[in-house]
Amino acid sequence: MMHKFLPAIGFSKLNKETLENLIQEIILRPDYQESAIDFEGNQFVELRYMVADNVGLVLRGIYNDKDEFILDYYYPTYLGESISSNNEVDVIKQSDKECYHVMVDELRLGVNLIFHLQNMGEYLRRNNTNGKGVKRDIRLAALSLEGKVILPLYDNEKSRIKEKMNNKKRIDLVEQAREGNEEALESLTMDEIDLYQRITRRVSREDILSVVTSFFMPYGIENDKYEIMGDILDVKSVVNHLTMEELYLLVVESNDVVLEVCINKNNLYGEPTIGRRFKGTIWLQGTVDFS
Repeated sequence: MMHKFLPAIGFSKLNKETLENLIQEIILRPDYQESAIDFEGNQFVELRYMVADNVGLVLRGIYNDKDEFILDYYYPTYLGESISSNNEVDVIKQSDKECYHVMVDELRLGVNLIFHLQNMGEYLRRNNTNGKGVKRDIRLAALSLEGKVILPLYDNEKSRIKEKMNNKKRIDLVEQAREGNEEALESLTMDEIDLYQRITRRVSREDILSVVTSFFMPYGIENDKYEIMGDILDVKSVVNHLTMEELYLLVVESNDVVLEVCINKNNLYGEPTIGRRFKGTIWLQGTVDFS
């Protein structure tokens, strides 16, 4: 079965036969291999093959009694390097396959952030049953099938600093409200009403992209898919060495959360440069430091 996000890592013209041959090649000569035992005593094996810097295919399955690799599933991946968050995590096993999602209560976004866990082997080996109560470094990376480059808002540094201070104040109020502080809850409610009124007035006479600087919101029915818009902090161009398709690796800051995005150059509308904004839909993946 062809994975929907293969084009994001440079396999936009891959057919079923070529994919099967590639999978067999990865089984014979992986760039990286690890194994672990899950909580039910079942063996887990992961094989990785990289087609560009931190970009590649992951195969997950088991070895049978004849030492033959039996594929359970595969997926395209991009491994991020930037620390996006330091937070408590809940690790949740998927019911249909040996796969885990991570849920993070990210106050900066205002939603529970859910992403596909990339370093599943480390999680199983360290026998982290849930990791509750311990804050861990999280590195978020995403694959995107379509995106646009949006011109920046020409606000000055003073207004940027003010916005960050307001965001920090809001997060502090949310934490206080969760602890039962009624004054904090009332202040948050009044701020939301004021913000809604100001946005409503501006939207009537301005383009929405001039009013909203960034956003990070769930997309569709799958809980690890999002639509985001944020500032481009860094841009890198790499090439899939098998297909020679060019990819962009973007570092994006959305709602104060930094994540890395891999997108096929052919699927990005516009020229990405530092300071402009990226807007697109993403499949969110990530690693958690379980050490």
